Amino acid sequence: MKKFISLLIGCSLALAGAAMAQQPDEKSSPAKKKRQNAEQTKGAEAKPDAKASKSQERPARQNAEAKERGEATERGATNERDPGKGGKARTNEEPSSATGTDASGQAIASETPGAAKQQQQQTEQRKKGMKERDAANAKASATPAAAAASATPAAASASAAPPVKAADQQNAQAKAGAKKKPDPQQVQQIKAQNANFRAQARPQQVPTVTFNENYRIQGAERWQGPQYEVFRAYRPERHDEGWYRSRYSRVELIGGGYYYWNNNYWYPAWGYNPSAQYYAYDGPIYVGQRAEPPDRVIADVQGVLQQMGYYRGEVDGLLGPLTREALTAYQSEQGLMATAVIDQPTLDSLGMG
Repeated sequence: MKKFISLLIGCSLALAGAAMAQQPDEKSSPAKKKRQNAEQTKGAEAKPDAKASKSQERPARQNAEAKERGEATERGATNERDPGKGGKARTNEEPSSATGTDASGQAIASETPGAAKQQQQQTEQRKKGMKERDAANAKASATPAAAAASATPAAASASAAPPVKAADQQNAQAKAGAKKKPDPQQVQQIKAQNANFRAQARPQQVPTVTFNENYRIQGAERWQGPQYEVFRAYRPERHDEGWYRSRYSRVELIGGGYYYWNNNYWYPAWGYNPSAQYYAYDGPIYVGQRAEPPDRVIADVQGVLQQMGYYRGEVDGLLGPLTREALTAYQSEQGLMATAVIDQPTLDSLGMG
């Protein structure tokens, strides 16, 4: 125990002596301390210089980078303006990495070959999709009528015309053909066929009219013009044979009744012979200056109207209801006065005047 304490005391004394030995040494060497201070000052001055050099180097490097970016941007703009000068022109579909610059013109790292290939495939697929869409739109716009027709089949079927009956079709054809003028050759052929025509009384088919001194042609007061004057002024008269013979040069028995001729017209000679007074119509019949018999002129008119589809009766030379009905239809189609009788305008229109 004593030895341990002795050792501890000895160590303590040794440490104290060493410390005391150092203090005089420091006090005795002010030059050394001065030299250390100078070295610290020099180091402090050297550090700012390094920092200054580094700060000077950074702006220079930034200026170089900015210059390089400007040159790259100028090259990109030149390429876009004139692909023949700066290289291949970059389209809107190509990625910016193809030219080595980003959207702002700054230099960026080039992509890996795999990534560039994948991006190119995506661009091609996008172009292909746009072409297919444009082709589909062009095809749809090229056939608007077909699309409308396929879209509205019900409307097309609903607007289809209903079937036309045979009788209506014949009437339509007859009217369409009747608007044309009669064929002069057919008129001449019909007249040649009726050159020796003689009408016969047919009271069962065509009833006779009776004498009425108050009779007036219906509607004649509205027929304007000198060609209708005889119809407006017509008044039935009854006289004996002597009276007619003394006044008119021609009095003939035609179709069961006597007629007298006066100034291009034939009139019924009421009372000429009480046993022969069959008249299908009471009124003047225009035949023209040649004074052809009235039954022959009526037969010619019936034949022409029959060829044109107006008259459907028999050619009998009698001015009965069917013949007058056909005359009315023809006159209306031709824009003539619908008199239902053989007058001068109608006979001229038929080519028989």
